[in-house]
Amino acid sequence: MSQSLLLWQLCTTFLKMSLIAIGGSDAALSAYQSAAVDQYHWMSNETFSQLYATAQLAPGPNLTVVTLIGWNVAGIWGAIVATLSMLLPDCLLAYIVGKWANRFIDTPQYRLVQSALVPLAIGLFLASGLNLASRQLGNSIALPLIVGGAAYIYCLKANPVWALLAGTLISAMW
Repeated sequence: MSQSLLLWQLCTTFLKMSLIAIGGSDAALSAYQSAAVDQYHWMSNETFSQLYATAQLAPGPNLTVVTLIGWNVAGIWGAIVATLSMLLPDCLLAYIVGKWANRFIDTPQYRLVQSALVPLAIGLFLASGLNLASRQLGNSIALPLIVGGAAYIYCLKANPVWALLAGTLISAMW
């Protein structure tokens, strides 16, 4: 496949996804996976999961996974195109909405819309996590890792990075 076609696919994919990532980049994680694995066949589920785990371990914003997907698909230009395609629409929309919303900030309708976005963002985030987990259940070690990692984080109030690191190491050795 030509480099320009890959860059175009990355651009159009992440331009669209940038507008559904309410609550952050991870809220649209299942959409990224669907596009990268199922729609365009850029990578396998395993590769996607490894890129996501790497992005979570790296310092910086959750958007890092988008950059890594772009890099994996089309090198440095893919990373640049994917990242800018994800950032620019959000930045422009945030600027426009911010200018407009300042006029209504003290109204009950503004507070209602603002509070309605919180459960929407949480729902998108949970759906993405469940989708990512369900795609790995064909792997015999996946279910114990998912349950064990979730229990470790929840019960011990531990940093999720340690669960991701342990899961990555166990999967690599398995």
